[in-house]
Amino acid sequence: MDDTEDISSINEKELMEHYGYGKIFGKLQLRLRFFRSWILHSLAYFSPHPGFAISMQRARGVKIGKGCYIGPYVHIDLLYPDLVTIEDNVAIGSNSIIFAHVNPAANIHLKKNHYPRKLDPVTIKSGAWINPGCIITPGTTMGKNSILSIGSVAVGSIPDGCVAIGNPARVIKKLDD
Repeated sequence: MDDTEDISSINEKELMEHYGYGKIFGKLQLRLRFFRSWILHSLAYFSPHPGFAISMQRARGVKIGKGCYIGPYVHIDLLYPDLVTIEDNVAIGSNSIIFAHVNPAANIHLKKNHYPRKLDPVTIKSGAWINPGCIITPGTTMGKNSILSIGSVAVGSIPDGCVAIGNPARVIKKLDD
């Protein structure tokens, strides 16, 4: 990467490499993939019906188990939905955000010298409850039957059967089995 290289081209090249697209038709494949993902995400995002939202997210590549609930206005990573796994009986409240990547998309200096694109899968284990307005960052694992309190930011892992709160979220209580 040199400083004269266009940041958009760099970002596009990274995405093409991730998805294994070649040089000839790769840009077209990538744009079609993103357009499809964006349409399906938009349908899920604005849907008041959790079953429809889940169907649209699954069609994007998000792995979602049985008996889940996804509220309206939930944003699941647009570029890497395949890195998000939501197990059975998980509830995700409205206005929550789940990211599986971090990328300083507009600053070549930061991207080149300090913060390259980071991809890290997110796993939300069975029975977890994500309250409204939460943010889940790349590499986070929400433990089985854990609770993330309203407006919290999950960074790293939340153990099984715990209540976490704050920014960054910290465990405040262990739930009795």
